[in-house]
Amino acid sequence: MLERCVARGQDEFAAEIWGRQPLLSRAAQLPRDFSDLLGPAMVDEIIAERGVRTPFVRMAREGTLVDRACFTRAAGFGAQIPDQIDPDGVLTQFAAGATIVLQGLHRFWPPIIDFARAMTSDVGHPAQTNAYITPPANRGFDPHYDVHDVFVLQVSGTKRWRVHEPVHHHPLADQPWTDHREAISARAKDEPVIDAVLEPGDCLYLPRGWVHSAEAQGETSIHLTVGVAPFTGHDVVRAALEALASEEELRASLPLGVALTDPAQTQEHTREVLAAIARLATEKQEQLSVVAGAELARQYQDLTRPVAVRPLATLDAVAALDADTPLCWREGLIGAVRCDGPGNAARTGGPDTSSSDTSSSDNSSPDPVRLTLPTKTLTFPAICAPALRAALDGNPVTASALPGLDAADGLVLLRRLLREGVLVAL
Repeated sequence: MLERCVARGQDEFAAEIWGRQPLLSRAAQLPRDFSDLLGPAMVDEIIAERGVRTPFVRMAREGTLVDRACFTRAAGFGAQIPDQIDPDGVLTQFAAGATIVLQGLHRFWPPIIDFARAMTSDVGHPAQTNAYITPPANRGFDPHYDVHDVFVLQVSGTKRWRVHEPVHHHPLADQPWTDHREAISARAKDEPVIDAVLEPGDCLYLPRGWVHSAEAQGETSIHLTVGVAPFTGHDVVRAALEALASEEELRASLPLGVALTDPAQTQEHTREVLAAIARLATEKQEQLSVVAGAELARQYQDLTRPVAVRPLATLDAVAALDADTPLCWREGLIGAVRCDGPGNAARTGGPDTSSSDTSSSDNSSPDPVRLTLPTKTLTFPAICAPALRAALDGNPVTASALPGLDAADGLVLLRRLLREGVLVAL
């Protein structure tokens, strides 16, 4: 989906633009507009007919959030939950100039669910999508920066964007723009790097940290913001330091009576610890890279979700499964095949990740094989290991063609994997 948003090839965008500078791509340079993802009628449907609750909707006026009590209420008999969106309240606030913010559309609006998943796959970092609906000649928020990269997709109407150089480059998630409020106010008075009106089908990419503000023009503006939370070198360092907690010398106490309130007196101890970290990082570089990589994979799993399964359709597929029915690994699901016996292989991955064998394989081992998933671990006889690895590789599999199993045993295995939400029907 990245090619829908940027007027550059993916390799060129990665090398020259990503994380470095903004990019304005006009509709004429892109394959198509974004009306298939959202539009005025879809916004009305979400607000009026979908029973959406806060915090999936916010409202803001002139840089300040509107009290949610102004646009939420219970929905009557059978739906007394009090924080549901009240269309009457939204209308009142919107007519008075408040911007509607639809948050987390990638979790509940089907066109954007598919779009955000494809964007996540293309950029390799977790992506999410919000929508901003701003009444004519109004703005939602003061000049600020985001702690994630954004792709602004103009859906309908027009909006003027002013973009300024960062006051704090590459901010982390715990370094919000409010920490630099005065510097941002001053920077917003400078000549902008970009001062442009986005029209339907245009896209503006902004790396995190770039100061920006936007104002609707003479009609209601709807734009989507695709937020990308990039993993950073800081994440790698933090994961490596956590791994170093196994080192006895780093767990030792600092000297008795050390004056921790006096930085000058702790500098010697600090230097000793940093020197130990540098030495251990060099000596154990390969081990730390493996452990840190596994931790980043775990964090990625926490921030993303695989394609949702459909429970009723899945059970129907289990009942109808035969030896030649093709199944494939569930998109976005990360798993690992591990054998408990000595000399057995461990393979991790899924269709969206690379797979690797960490040791040689011995499929004759009587020890069970485990399929480890983000939320559970499934155990199978060792003879299933080649079949599980074949499924994990991401190519379609059938019971009649699974390695190491006959068709009858293959059906037993695939029925379980289908029922457990590991495989899906094509």
